[in-house]
Amino acid sequence: MDKNAIDALLRKIESTEKDSGNPRVQAIVNRIVRDLFVTIDEFDIQPHEFWSAMSYLTEAGRSGEYGLIAAGLGFEHFLDLRTDEEEARQGVAGGTPRTIEGPLYVAGAPESLGSARLDQDEQPGEVLFMGGQVRGADGKPLPGALVEVWHANHLGGYSFFDPGQTAYNLRRTIRTDADGRYRFRSKVPVGYSVPPGGATDKLLTLLGRHGTRPAHIHFFVTAPDHRKLTTQINIEGDPYLWDDFAFATREGLVPPLVKVTDPARLRAHEVDAPFYAIEFDFDLHARRDGLPPDHVERAHFSA
Repeated sequence: MDKNAIDALLRKIESTEKDSGNPRVQAIVNRIVRDLFVTIDEFDIQPHEFWSAMSYLTEAGRSGEYGLIAAGLGFEHFLDLRTDEEEARQGVAGGTPRTIEGPLYVAGAPESLGSARLDQDEQPGEVLFMGGQVRGADGKPLPGALVEVWHANHLGGYSFFDPGQTAYNLRRTIRTDADGRYRFRSKVPVGYSVPPGGATDKLLTLLGRHGTRPAHIHFFVTAPDHRKLTTQINIEGDPYLWDDFAFATREGLVPPLVKVTDPARLRAHEVDAPFYAIEFDFDLHARRDGLPPDHVERAHFSA
């Protein structure tokens, strides 16, 4: 198509915009429309292909899979990388790496001091004890910090999104003790895939990609005068550890998974069979003006 004709159509569309509109939204939407016009023209996209894409987007919205699609196409990881670079330009270094939140957080998990048990529903799997310390920008422990933790069950389902689980199963909020420590008991999570036959699965299949995530545990970590940390740790040894369809695995977020068999430690943890243990500390950055936002405003499931 003649480039002048495309430009003329774009000018006609933009001429209908009024000053009452939002200038930033206008600029962004106009750029997206221009890029899509060029893409349609360069790839000779036919009308039936265009309307097939519209139907796909409608289906993805109805199924609530846009969060998975955003992760699978790398957008969520890309936003993290942009924040990392902006922080680095402003001299922020070290600390626990951030990584994607994912679409399955639910606020309001029961809060406890120092320790919690996540697996309130019966499920198979190995017992896991995970704990560590939350430290501030000066390296000192942070008493009273909040560690929000959530993960999937043995079938890859999350409570509230999986009707087979009770409310807040595998979700808790732990306030660190006087030494800045947190600890929880759960079951070793497993990896899982996007819903078979769903919108994300259909797109990834057409791209020749899989939709599997390695086993992982999500965290929000917050403390006064410190930047909120959004991260997750991966379970060592998972076959998809470095082949995550959501690109969330990062160096520094794969702690050792240790099998504990010592009878004294079993008694100390009040279990009568070997369990797995993970020790992981969270190091936060100090809050200061001029840094990119640490809290992302996004829609969440409301319990």
